[in-house]
Amino acid sequence: MTKKFFALFIITAILLSACGDTAQSTENTQAAPQTTSTTEALNETEHQTVPTAEPPEATSSDGSIDVEQGLLNVELTIPKDLVGEATQEDLDAVCAEYGFKSIILNEDGSATYTMSKQQHQELLEEYRAQTNASLAEMVGSEDYPTFTDIKSNDDFTEFTVTTTSTELDMQESFSVIQFYLYGGLYAAFNGTPDSDISVTFINADSGKVIKTANSSEMN
Repeated sequence: MTKKFFALFIITAILLSACGDTAQSTENTQAAPQTTSTTEALNETEHQTVPTAEPPEATSSDGSIDVEQGLLNVELTIPKDLVGEATQEDLDAVCAEYGFKSIILNEDGSATYTMSKQQHQELLEEYRAQTNASLAEMVGSEDYPTFTDIKSNDDFTEFTVTTTSTELDMQESFSVIQFYLYGGLYAAFNGTPDSDISVTFINADSGKVIKTANSSEMN
């Protein structure tokens, strides 16, 4: 998988977040304007199933990414809102560019990708690398000058943020949306979409927990 692929992959993540989150996600949606091309948005979505002779009829009823396990291949179905106006010809071009087995435009407007398990694992591995790099960039950044360290577990379900603040300001509080995004997207593409994402903020001087947030609180 190329860096270009994952840049587009993250854009899709932000678009998905914009569809489901409250106004707290404004900063994230600004990073992924709706002008993103439909072909780009299509390159980032995943869904695992046993390959069949015919494409699946639809995505899940709530428009989220469906995931099932197959023996040899991984099938990724993305909702029609992210497919936009892409044609089968557009999808064929994406398929040829990235070496996927197939991309089918379904009757309901969704699109189903079929890729090898190796490609799927490569995608997840690079997503982890790109996400870790993004977390490192947040530390001490203009947006988060008080953050001194950010750690996460391998599947991005637990984040620990060390900050010089004793109380979180609005910017720091809203940062949980970004962590939920990183963890939720990985979970969706990994086949564990119901995973809860927790974020713990710790004061850098005292080591005391300032706040703990969980994605389940947004339901």
